[in-house]
Amino acid sequence: MSETAALPPADLPPADLPRADLLSGVRVLDLTNVLSGPYCTYQMALLGAEVIKVENPDGGDLARQLGASTELNREFLGTSFLAQNAGKKSVSLNLKTPEGRDLFQRLVKDADVVVENFRPGVMDRLGVGYEALKEINPGIIFCAISGFGQEGPLRGNPAYDQIVQGMSGVMSITGDQDSAPLRVGYPLCDTLGGLSSAFAIASALYARKETGKGRFIDVSMLDSTISVLGWVVSNYLLAGVEPRAVGNQNMTAAPSGVFTAADGPLNIAANKQEQFEALARQIGREDLIADPRFAGREDRKAHRAALNVEINAALARRPAAEWEAELNRAGIPSGRVMTVPEVLASEQVKSRRLVQHIPFDQAGLDGIEVVRSGFRFGDSEPAARSAPPLLGEHNEEIYGEIGLSPAEIAQLRERKVV
Repeated sequence: MSETAALPPADLPPADLPRADLLSGVRVLDLTNVLSGPYCTYQMALLGAEVIKVENPDGGDLARQLGASTELNREFLGTSFLAQNAGKKSVSLNLKTPEGRDLFQRLVKDADVVVENFRPGVMDRLGVGYEALKEINPGIIFCAISGFGQEGPLRGNPAYDQIVQGMSGVMSITGDQDSAPLRVGYPLCDTLGGLSSAFAIASALYARKETGKGRFIDVSMLDSTISVLGWVVSNYLLAGVEPRAVGNQNMTAAPSGVFTAADGPLNIAANKQEQFEALARQIGREDLIADPRFAGREDRKAHRAALNVEINAALARRPAAEWEAELNRAGIPSGRVMTVPEVLASEQVKSRRLVQHIPFDQAGLDGIEVVRSGFRFGDSEPAARSAPPLLGEHNEEIYGEIGLSPAEIAQLRERKVV
């Protein structure tokens, strides 16, 4: 797709809080595809960074062709792309050409961050790896995201989210003894890799204020995933207990997990003794407190199945929403198991203004909704400044800044450099 006129700015969030601009003035060159890298730079864009997607002229980010709508995929505006790229700009550039590499190096001179998620070694072979770029801009922060990192016997392996889910141990503990291993229902490892990258980049930007020096960041999706396994890993490393799939139950406490109300599933986490006793009273089964099988924490864990039968029988009298409200009032953590449409429609999510509407009149769309960051500040909140970019939409703006005329850009387009 060719350049078009800039799209109108996104609506301000429906709140008194202004958009957060903590990263205003930071320029990011984003060479990434699909999810891990785009999610990282999307978080930065929501905080005010100028994120410039550097995309292959032949189709751009692969996510432009991914998503549930085949029509949008044909327009290079797949829902997978729209979800992670609001607030960014796009230039097209073929890094496999000498002219393309020269243009990229010129862009690096005025950039703060480069983010890429090619296989290790690809950027070096193209002549635009960290060692080459820091000669041009000593303050550049170069973040390389890959499946397994820049070192180790697997460094060159291709890595998709499902591959890393399996190799990280996540799938082995997802499901129960009959259904495991199971894939987590969304690209968990890609997203964790993106979060790790955003945190590392922010840290490097902070350090650069003192030193003036950039640095190389090596992000591994496998490492990022294992690092958040937390208790699962520590139970093995420190207590010698091999993790296993326990389904919808909490391995550390009982009654804690998914239970069944009259109309559907209900999560209850009565992890403390006082919470268990309060639960027994609320469901009209105070006798469970005196039952020796359920007297203490370890007793309840040992007799989890029997305890769950008794609780489910009591919960079956009323709908999950009623139990949720009543149990939470009594100090017993509870919540319905909701579908994605249900939680997005909930008053809780609406009150947090988590979903932002952005004007967008491309491909027959009447605006789009995107999910913002999972945090807010006391005086501002993350928000996209503009709609996701069309491929090469900002070629004239960005290349014009480094001295190229419209005629020169047109010539480069003819030679498939941009």
